[in-house]
Amino acid sequence: MDAAEKIGSWKIRTKMIFLLFVMAAISISLFAFLWRHQVDAADLLERAGIVTWFDSDEFLEKAEAAAKYYNVPESEDDEDGKKAFEPFLDLLVDDYTGVSIYGIDDGLYRYGRTPKILNHFIFGSILASSQSILGEQYGDIPMKFANGTYDMIYYSYNRSKFTYPYVIASIILCVAVFLSGILIFLGRMMKRVSAVKDAIVRMSVGDLSSHVPPCGADEIGVVSKELDILRQTLQENIRRENESRQANRDLITAVSHDLRTPLTVLNGYLEVLRLKRAEPEMQEKYIRRCLEKAGDIKALTDRMFDYALVYEEEETAELKPLSISVISDCLRENCDFIRIAGFTVSEDDRWGAESAACRLSDYASEGMIYGDELLIKRIFSNLFSNILKYGDKRGEVSVKLYPERARLKISIKNRIREDTAETESNRIGLRSVKRMVELHHGELYTFVDTNIYHVCITFDMIHKYSGLSV
Repeated sequence: MDAAEKIGSWKIRTKMIFLLFVMAAISISLFAFLWRHQVDAADLLERAGIVTWFDSDEFLEKAEAAAKYYNVPESEDDEDGKKAFEPFLDLLVDDYTGVSIYGIDDGLYRYGRTPKILNHFIFGSILASSQSILGEQYGDIPMKFANGTYDMIYYSYNRSKFTYPYVIASIILCVAVFLSGILIFLGRMMKRVSAVKDAIVRMSVGDLSSHVPPCGADEIGVVSKELDILRQTLQENIRRENESRQANRDLITAVSHDLRTPLTVLNGYLEVLRLKRAEPEMQEKYIRRCLEKAGDIKALTDRMFDYALVYEEEETAELKPLSISVISDCLRENCDFIRIAGFTVSEDDRWGAESAACRLSDYASEGMIYGDELLIKRIFSNLFSNILKYGDKRGEVSVKLYPERARLKISIKNRIREDTAETESNRIGLRSVKRMVELHHGELYTFVDTNIYHVCITFDMIHKYSGLSV
């Protein structure tokens, strides 16, 4: 983890304390730098013509013009001479400028006056420290007075006027730098908080697709991360709820569809028996099939709450070794029923004829699949129910059951009625069939060629005795 990531993982309070120390160090360093370079700032302002601290030429012109009217005191103890010389000093000396008069020949001090500002230069004061950096403006020139020529030394501390404004400006700048770092940090924190707030507002109005932006690894980052997890959880829960609601609707439709098919078959057989259209030897067969259909209806109602396995990927059918004769009997029964309804059924050469049925029985006795008998019956009940609803009785229904490459293959073809567009269909039956076939680890294919509808189903076979795939 690099330094940036490590600092990013700190708590906000720790970051704030660290930032305060850093910005304080930067501000103090900046003030120290500005303080040391105040003479450069003063020179820059003077060169730019913004201010003039002390005009020596103007000062000397004024001194020369007035000096010829004043006598310099004969000595430092000449009080009368001093009093007479005071107007000259009043003219030249102010709070920031001083003058001292010395004899040219003997170099003795005669008289002078120091600037009042020096009285404020207490050791360690701001002015004293500043003046030591800014320095004094100094000059030494012979000056003609009324009683002779004397050495006049002048010195100016006018740059001291720059001290307080410069110090105040430096403090303001350093405080601004200090606060700018704090404000930038707080601004970024508020921006992250605002991003989390916007995400919460979007979630409150139902938008769960927009991600919550990552906000680092501190407290705000943890909140944004957990909020995004909450968003994903809510989105997933809503998705599952919608799927569950749709599955419930499909469940009701599918159960209704599956119950309608055996009821229709049962009603057909009972109608044939009521009208006494069946041959005497077929009546017992039809009664037996009516009982079987009643049993199928009972099994469907018993398992209606387990019907969700058709829609849930995690569920599995109760697969066990199942003889192919169960499939052949189911196909034969459905073929007989659609014949009664007026369809012509064209069967495989091993299907329908006496000898062919024997061969099929011999084959079926040796072949098995893993299957759920109730689901197998529902698969073909749905398929033949679709033939009743959408099939054209003018065409033949072709039904084949045969082995192909160690797999059991069932092929059903029928002609499509021209008015099928007027028949209401939600295709729930075919969807249920496809799902039930998949639960048997089989495959279902449907083809439409002109007006011929073809359904092909394949199942893996096992050997009856060894239990191994053939």
